[in-house]
Amino acid sequence: MQTTTWYFIAIVIYLALMLYIGYTGYRKTTEYDDYMLAGRGLHPFIAALSAGASDMSGWLLMGLPGAIYLSGLNQTWIAIGLCIGAWANWKLTAPRLRSYTKVAKNSITIPSFLENRLEDRTKILRVASGIIILVFFTFYVSSGMVAGGRYWESTFGGDYLVGLLLVATVTVLYTLFGGFLAVSYTDAVQGVIMFLALLIVPVVAMFVLTSEGEPVSDLFSFAAENAYPGSGGAPVDGFFNAFSGVPLLGTIGLIGWGLGYFGQPHIIVRFMALRSPADAVAGRRYGVTWQVICMLGATLVAVVSTVFFARNPDASVTDTESYETIFLDLTRVIFHPLVAGLILTAVLAAIMSTISSQLLVSSSALIEDLYRGVVNKNLRSSTSMLASRIAVAVVALIAGVIASNPNSSILSLVGFAWAGFGSAFGPVILASLYWRRLNMPGAAAGIITGALVSFAWGMSPLTDVIYEIVPGVAASAIAMVAVTLMTKAPSPHIVEEFDHAAAEAAKPVAPRGEAVKVESTA
Repeated sequence: MQTTTWYFIAIVIYLALMLYIGYTGYRKTTEYDDYMLAGRGLHPFIAALSAGASDMSGWLLMGLPGAIYLSGLNQTWIAIGLCIGAWANWKLTAPRLRSYTKVAKNSITIPSFLENRLEDRTKILRVASGIIILVFFTFYVSSGMVAGGRYWESTFGGDYLVGLLLVATVTVLYTLFGGFLAVSYTDAVQGVIMFLALLIVPVVAMFVLTSEGEPVSDLFSFAAENAYPGSGGAPVDGFFNAFSGVPLLGTIGLIGWGLGYFGQPHIIVRFMALRSPADAVAGRRYGVTWQVICMLGATLVAVVSTVFFARNPDASVTDTESYETIFLDLTRVIFHPLVAGLILTAVLAAIMSTISSQLLVSSSALIEDLYRGVVNKNLRSSTSMLASRIAVAVVALIAGVIASNPNSSILSLVGFAWAGFGSAFGPVILASLYWRRLNMPGAAAGIITGALVSFAWGMSPLTDVIYEIVPGVAASAIAMVAVTLMTKAPSPHIVEEFDHAAAEAAKPVAPRGEAVKVESTA
């Protein structure tokens, strides 16, 4: 049987499973709130893995290994910053956001939460947030589609656009019909697949190399002493020195990726769907452990690949520009085609989990925040679900057009969108959860300033000096604080609601098998 046939069998099994989960979610989704937030009944394990899988995307298995492979461990500052940021996000944001979104008129999206939290009757917060989500998520979704096209090229030697369309179509279908519940459960399954793949592939590759006479200790010095494909014909000096070749501002920029977590709508929406604020403790333990191990696995893939592709010249790399296919190519060479096909679904899992989450949040921004929130607030639940499904397809179509250029870098597209969300929403979300004095003008100033600075910086040569999230977050925080202090303090009702939400979030962890109930004051 041909290799591609084995791959095809493995992928059909995987895609069928995703569609089945989507169908199951469809059958359990009867109300609009269920479609958008799964009835706030998400188990912390599911929330943690689905948040992690939707967060990491194809970047974890393709973008990060490629960056480390080319430049060395100085690229791991991104991973370090993200692990710290994920821990802080679960610790600081999760319990209070779960509590406060329930208290603030049972808000089911980030824009609606900000509007209800600050009693914004002008709709400025809702409209600005909705537009920002649509703009940056379109770029984010396109990065996943680029990864899908490259996956197809590397695995089947097929056409980039065919792969892009196939991945996009299946993802859109289960997102379209299954809603948040289907997306969360498929993401959790995909998170398990990614975790196992990032453990198995580098370990097996190390065994293959040692069986060929390569000492294990030499693996961790090879790239700094020997040329390998992609090194430009010479060793990469300082490959194993995390401080080598990156200026201080560059290192700060890489660590600054962690700042983005507080403002990522597709991640923090999982906090809103938890069964209770107390579940954030377990969610943090599951999520951060998963992430740290996955990051270590991705780093090891890059290190082992430098030796493997140098020692095995017949094992070609598909992407010889950014080397973002080394995980795919390594897997393809060292495993039986059926096993390789099953492992390679990890990349497909990473890609699809992120696209699905982002499409769902994009549709909520378009329908819940812009149309239902501004144009027709009396839209029926069934009509809202239909409109949201149409919105998923529209956003996917636009993102597909952007992704049709096969030369787009996954890391650059992800970085641009990540910075946009982190800058626009990060400071405001934290302030809304921890600062009583925050008011609507201050929040609006922070959101708009952060988005504009991040967008402009990212489109300019300054992005090569320092990653745009650092100036974006700083500008957002300064604008938010300055405008808040120069304008009228919030009403006593807002302060009272803030204190109630904070008290609910601080309730002790529930006994095993029980969830702390949070009642709305609305």
